Amino acid sequence: MTSLDKPTPTTDQDGPTTDQDGPVADQDARAAKEVTEAALFEAFGGLRGMVETVLPGLLFVTIFTINKNLHISAIAALAVSLVLVAVRLIRRDTVKHAFSGVFGVAFGVVFAMMTGNAKDFYLPGMLYTLGLALAYIITTIAGVPLIGLILGPVFKENLSWRTRNPGRKKAYAKASWAWGLILLGKCAILFPMYWWADTTKFGWVLVALKIPPFLLAVYLTWMFLAKAPPPIDVFAEMEAEERAEKERKAAAAAARQSNPEA
Repeated sequence: MTSLDKPTPTTDQDGPTTDQDGPVADQDARAAKEVTEAALFEAFGGLRGMVETVLPGLLFVTIFTINKNLHISAIAALAVSLVLVAVRLIRRDTVKHAFSGVFGVAFGVVFAMMTGNAKDFYLPGMLYTLGLALAYIITTIAGVPLIGLILGPVFKENLSWRTRNPGRKKAYAKASWAWGLILLGKCAILFPMYWWADTTKFGWVLVALKIPPFLLAVYLTWMFLAKAPPPIDVFAEMEAEERAEKERKAAAAAARQSNPEA
C-alpha cells in the first residue's frame, strides 16, 4: 500500500486523522493533494482535453461569423475533431475525450444539417449538459454521487467510499452538488439565448462558457477531496489478501512436509 492507503488511527471518519501532527501530517496532506490533482487530471483530460472540447465549437463559430456558411463551418468542426482523434491514435494516447468530442460534434452537424439552423449545431451539447447536471443532482440525492462513480476507479477505491469511508462519501456528495448546480447555471444562460440570440452571438457566448464553469467545478472538487479522508485502495487490499492466502497455503504445505504423519 502507499502512504495514502495504509490504515491510520482516527477519531473522526469525516475529517483528517488526529494522531498525526507536524511534518508527517504536512507530508501526508501534500501527498493527498498531489494524488487528487493527478486523478482529476486523468479523469477530465487536463489541458489537452479542454483544447479538444473547445476547438471544434470555436472553429465552427469563427467560420460562420466570417462567411455565414453552415456547411463549411460544420465540416470544418467535424474535420478538426477527427484530426484530434487521429493524433491521439498515432501517439497511442487515451482517446476517450477526443472520441466523445467527435460524437458530440457529429450529432451537432447532423442536427444543424437537418434543420438548416446553425444554432442547432450546439443543441446536442446543451441537452447533454442539462442531462449531466440532472444526473449529478439525482445520483447525489440517491446516495451514490456521480462524481464518486467517476473518480472511484481512478483512485483505486471503486465503491468502498459508500460504506467504508463516510467522510469521502460526503466530499463526493459536495462535489456532485457543485457540478450539478454549476451546469444548471450554465444551462440557465444558454437555453434562453438559444431562442432569442442570433447564431453568432450565441456561438461566442457558448464558447466563452466552455472552460470557466468546468474549471470552477474541478477546483471545487479538488478542494473537497483534498480535505477528505484518503481513499481506500481496494486493489492493494485484494493483492494483500491474495499474498496472505498464498503464504498460508505455503506454510501449511511446509508443515505437512516436515511432519508427514500429522
